[in-house]
Amino acid sequence: MHSVLIVDDESGIRQSLKGVLEDEGYKVSEAESGEACLDLLHKRSFDAIFLDVWLPGMDGLDTLQKIKDADQSAEVIMISGHGTIETAVRATKLGAFDFLEKPLSLEKTLILLKNAIDARRLRRENLDLKRQLQSKSVIVGDSIPIKALRQQIMIMAPTNGRVLIYGESGTGKELVAHAIHGQSLRKDALFVELNCAAIPEDLIESELFGHRRASFPAASADKEGKFQKAHGGTLFLDEVGDMSLKTQSKVLRTLDEQRFTPVGGEEPVTVDARVIASTNKDLEEEISRGNFREDLFYRLNVIPFYVPPLRERTEDIPLLVRHFLKEFSSAYGRRAGEITDDAVDALMSYSWPGNVRELRNVIERTVIMNPTSTKLDRKHLPPLIYRDGGRRTGPAEFASLHQARAAYERDYILKKLDENHGNVSRTAEVLGLERSHLYRKMKALGITAN
Repeated sequence: MHSVLIVDDESGIRQSLKGVLEDEGYKVSEAESGEACLDLLHKRSFDAIFLDVWLPGMDGLDTLQKIKDADQSAEVIMISGHGTIETAVRATKLGAFDFLEKPLSLEKTLILLKNAIDARRLRRENLDLKRQLQSKSVIVGDSIPIKALRQQIMIMAPTNGRVLIYGESGTGKELVAHAIHGQSLRKDALFVELNCAAIPEDLIESELFGHRRASFPAASADKEGKFQKAHGGTLFLDEVGDMSLKTQSKVLRTLDEQRFTPVGGEEPVTVDARVIASTNKDLEEEISRGNFREDLFYRLNVIPFYVPPLRERTEDIPLLVRHFLKEFSSAYGRRAGEITDDAVDALMSYSWPGNVRELRNVIERTVIMNPTSTKLDRKHLPPLIYRDGGRRTGPAEFASLHQARAAYERDYILKKLDENHGNVSRTAEVLGLERSHLYRKMKALGITAN
């Protein structure tokens, strides 16, 4: 239910307007003066305010000024029995949504109120969207590699140079792409992304370049492709190493000519989009295998970026943990909790094969599974993390096949225990083992049941 405040010194007007608005489903409050209005706004917020210009004591325009100075989000509709053009202009400049003259027209009042509430909603949605976009480009960390990465972004983001971002899965390549776009001259245009690994080969050309109606059986209407949507902005080709050679050829031609022809089309489309690509593969090795075009590699690799894995910047883990803890506490309506040094040490000891994405998922799960805990400790973390610090051993370090097999079994069982929240019975069922058998195997592998 939308809330409305009526500010007028005439009780008859307040009562009649309140009755009309309540009949329309609004929750209505009243104030007889500017001072009373401001006192009420200190206690609660409103979607819209009807504010009389002529009030005893502080007049409506001064009240409007103080409302805006206080950064109130309510839309203010000024009302007056003898308003002038100058008054209306001044009210608009101060931030009023609109101006109504008395006697109030019922139809006009209701339409204007609906428009004001819609405008407030859109403004809040835009602010939320901007915050989300900004959060997508925040690179957390004070390690030397991350400081160097931020410096590199700051230097090259304002240019139009193409960027190729290297890094393991989960290191934050998409985050870097967003940061580059957010600091570029194209930041007010669209950031369009395409995950090349997630689109079937027979559809990726249509996704990139669009298609014309009836160009293939499923093409029931014209479709605009990612390149065209990114015109004036940035196109992010995520995991470009998974793109087929046929599509690579068309992308190469588009980069060279700055135009393309949609699937099934005849007329070329001119496009101006900055291309940022990412990969978790060694593209030079893919070139030697014949899986990636060398000429496309050189077109994309104008400015190479390397995003280090989390195990190479463990000093950033405490900052990342607290960043994610704050994020998910807010997202799930929890009070922002703390995390003990002991828990942080356990997180720093783990090797993080899934990198920052895995760390983020662990913190999200920990927040969800411990709704009443104000201080997270080692015991609140998933078993895979805190058992032996989650340390992993490389294949070359095993003395025998038996040791390697035992280490693999141990990691696998720990992973399944983690997925089943430490429930041994459920884990045994998933593994296809008797519960007693799993207990014996856990004991043999040095896994302690909780």
